[in-house]
Amino acid sequence: MQHSPGRDNLVKTRRRVLVTGGAGFLGSHLCERLIEAGHDVLCADNFYTGSKDNIAALIGQPFFELIRHDVTFPLYVEVDDIFNLACPASPVHYQHNPVQTVKTSVHGAINMLGLAKRVGARILQASTSEVYGDPEVHPQREDYWGHTNPIGLRSCYDEGKRCAETLFFDYHRQHRVNIKVARIFNTYGPRMHPNDGRVVSNFIMQALRNEPITLYGDGQQTRSFCFVDDLIDGLMALMETPGEFIGPVNLGNPGEFTIRELAEMVIEMTGSRSTLTYLPLPSDDPRQRCPDISLAREAMGWAPSIPLREGLAQTIKYFDTTLGKGGWARIGNTGESA
Repeated sequence: MQHSPGRDNLVKTRRRVLVTGGAGFLGSHLCERLIEAGHDVLCADNFYTGSKDNIAALIGQPFFELIRHDVTFPLYVEVDDIFNLACPASPVHYQHNPVQTVKTSVHGAINMLGLAKRVGARILQASTSEVYGDPEVHPQREDYWGHTNPIGLRSCYDEGKRCAETLFFDYHRQHRVNIKVARIFNTYGPRMHPNDGRVVSNFIMQALRNEPITLYGDGQQTRSFCFVDDLIDGLMALMETPGEFIGPVNLGNPGEFTIRELAEMVIEMTGSRSTLTYLPLPSDDPRQRCPDISLAREAMGWAPSIPLREGLAQTIKYFDTTLGKGGWARIGNTGESA
């Protein structure tokens, strides 16, 4: 934990920070880091995909507060900073209730931007690499407008996040709200939900159970994988950039791997007896996904530092420990996606 040099300085620099989706995978890690940095954190979550287990260590701490709240409804609090992370991020979860997913992205953005406007808070939007769709440009730069299907199965998430970005920039232009927009690429690490359908969690769970590892298509589609600690560094650095820098900015690891390479690495690291099995590629599944992070390097001095193998080791240990406790012993498999 980081400590400020003196009590007066801590009181002077402590900020009141709202994290929506704060009990989720990314949100819980962010809440921890903000508490460690000496801030007063308000975690808001409706627990659709978040879990109290993720923030159990924070409950009861004097500068952490938890409220059950759905961002599709207004929230009236007094804060200095807002990290808007509320939205299911995996295909299994956001396709389960696509209308609610769109509402979370759009109504949630309107409500949080309205709050930021009222109290004069800085606000950061957790956008996504999905705004690029199935990209025709590689790697993806922030000035690329994307190649998306507005009526496909993934559209509730892709187009919801694109609309949220529009709202953020319009609130900035029209109302001078201090915004920051991060486009987050594939992120993994401890506290991922084992049943969220994303490729890292799926492969690890299947490997630990010695079950066939499911690849879609030929397994040659590529992804870049950013460890959660690096991503949280990026979000916090972005919030602290000068007011004139608003983004959007890519946050992700530019190291590119095929899905098959990831599967083989997981099998090797777990010592699994799993074999590879192939199924048809899902609708609108991108063939390539890799960030150009030049802007983040230049404007924020940020770049990921944790290599895939090191991050996977920590993630495998987390899942293995939880399985050993019987926590997810009966959870079934879901289709791999990313």
